[in-house]
Amino acid sequence: DDQSNYPAEAPVTDLSGFQPNVEAIAGYEPDLVIAAYDPGGLVEGLETLDIPVLLQDAAPDLDAAYEQIEALGEATGNAEGAETVVESMRIEIAELAASAPGAAGATVYHELGPDFFTSTSDTFIGSVYELFGLVNIADAADGAADAGGYPQLTGEYIVSESPAVIVLADTKCCEQTAETVSKRPGWAQIEAVANGNIAEADDDIASRWGPRTVDFVELIAGSLEGVGGR
Repeated sequence: DDQSNYPAEAPVTDLSGFQPNVEAIAGYEPDLVIAAYDPGGLVEGLETLDIPVLLQDAAPDLDAAYEQIEALGEATGNAEGAETVVESMRIEIAELAASAPGAAGATVYHELGPDFFTSTSDTFIGSVYELFGLVNIADAADGAADAGGYPQLTGEYIVSESPAVIVLADTKCCEQTAETVSKRPGWAQIEAVANGNIAEADDDIASRWGPRTVDFVELIAGSLEGVGGR
C-alpha cells in the first residue's frame, strides 16, 4: 500500500493503508491480503470475493509479535523461515536486555509527538521498556488508564518526573532531536537532558512490530549506558 517504505525496494501502490478499498484491492487479484485492522467491513468484503485475509491486530507485546510472524510465515509458505526469524529475534533481544542490568528502576519517557502523546506499559512499546526493568512515567499520569495506552502528558508533568531516559519517536514526522528537546522551557533540568540520555529513534522502527524491533531494542540498550536504576 501507500505506506510501504521498507525495504527500499518494497513495491508501492496508491492503495490506501488507512482507508483500504475492497474493489481497488481486488483489482490486483491478490492471493492473500494482510491487514492490521478491519475498517468498513474490509475482511467481509474481501472474503465475499474469495480473497483470503490474514488479520493481525497491533501486537500488544513481543510474544504476540512473534506469534504473528510465525502465522505470516505459515500463511505464505515460509513457516521454517519465520521460525528462524523469531528465534534470532528472541536471542538478540534477550542479550540486549541483559546488557544493561544496572538500569532497572530508572524512569523513561517515550515521545510519540511534540504534543506529548506517549505510550504506557500496556502497549507494545511499553513491553520493550519492561525488558530492561524501566519505569514508564506515563503509567502514573492522570487519565492514563482511560487513554487506551496512549495518554497525552503535559510538559509540566514530564519535567516534574524528570525521566532518566527520553526516547524520541518523532524524529521523522516532527523533526524532534536532542537539541530541540533541550531547548524546551524548563527541560534542561530533566535528568535525561542534563546527562545526554536522549535516544533519537526512527519513527517507523519504533512503531512497527516486526524483525526491526531488534534495532529498536538495540537503540534503547545503547541509551542506557551509564544510567543507574533507582
